[in-house]
Amino acid sequence: MSVDQILDRARQGKRISVEDAVELYDSDEVEKIGEVANEMMLKWHPEPVTTFVIGRNVNYTNLCDTYCRFCAFYRPPGSKEGYVLDNEEIFKKIQETKDVNGTEILMQGGTNPNLSFSYYTDLLREIKKRFDITMHSFSPAEIRKMADVSGLSLEEVLTELHDAGLDSVPGGGAEILDNRTRRRISRLKGTWEEWIETMKLVKKVGMHGTATMVIGFGETSEERALHLQRVRDAQDETDCFLAFISWTFQSENTNMKGEKVTSREYLKNLAISRIFLDNVANFQSSWVTMGPETGKTSLSYGCNDFGSTMMEENVVSAAGATHKVDTNLILRLIREAGKVPAQRDTKYNTLHVFEEDEKVEKDFVMQN
Repeated sequence: MSVDQILDRARQGKRISVEDAVELYDSDEVEKIGEVANEMMLKWHPEPVTTFVIGRNVNYTNLCDTYCRFCAFYRPPGSKEGYVLDNEEIFKKIQETKDVNGTEILMQGGTNPNLSFSYYTDLLREIKKRFDITMHSFSPAEIRKMADVSGLSLEEVLTELHDAGLDSVPGGGAEILDNRTRRRISRLKGTWEEWIETMKLVKKVGMHGTATMVIGFGETSEERALHLQRVRDAQDETDCFLAFISWTFQSENTNMKGEKVTSREYLKNLAISRIFLDNVANFQSSWVTMGPETGKTSLSYGCNDFGSTMMEENVVSAAGATHKVDTNLILRLIREAGKVPAQRDTKYNTLHVFEEDEKVEKDFVMQN
């Protein structure tokens, strides 16, 4: 089937297949694909509003026994460069987030075998005692490590985390949901089936999550398409994903060489994902890895959301992506894309629509 035929079928509301997606990936008609992706986005979000969340990444530990080849952030257990933040430091970071009207904390780190399960539940309870803030935290790999350490089932771990104050789960660690690539880049991280199982259980115990995708590991077009199929199937079954976020592998300072994915290839992947994932409402732009200008362009390739202000981001920045965006710059970029900026919460409820020249009074300037 030709690219035009595939895109026409999508326009008519028909689902595209893995084979169709491969055809689109192997095509160079990126603008044409992007145009249809934008139409798909407008079906979900007809108003010219682009949302963002004011949030902070808190990397509570860098000690990790998963040893991903593509990660420049982790340190092996026992390393002198390893750390676990003390609670007061975490509270300080959360207070700084609250001070700039932040609503979300994305707390994540390594799979640290030396932390007991009670460390996480106690910390969540202490945070919730002090702050009214959404804890969108702990990737599937971290949660599975908690199950290993505690001897509890995955469902029991998720239930106890939710009871302690966890609100939703970020979809980090999906990378490519195909086991050939997963074994090659991170043989200890688990199978794609385990990642999907975790996210389904997140919904079962009363939370939502996000789905992610990282391209540039040398994966095939078919593997990218299978990733999308597996996300769509899980969403059909459980409605577990509030959003989809894709970005590109950053190889600097890592033990792995990867493709240098161009902005055009990123935009193509974004557009195909929006067309394929007809059951996921929200798509986030990835300005951390691609830079603000590509982030702005992504708003016409299927994205309705500009992601997080990311007041702190150590994992991606350790691998050489150093794009820093403050809230007022986000407002400017969204306006330059012809959209109206609006602050949202983690569940994509609009909190505040910004007037034409309105800026935030307090902003957080990130330090390298």
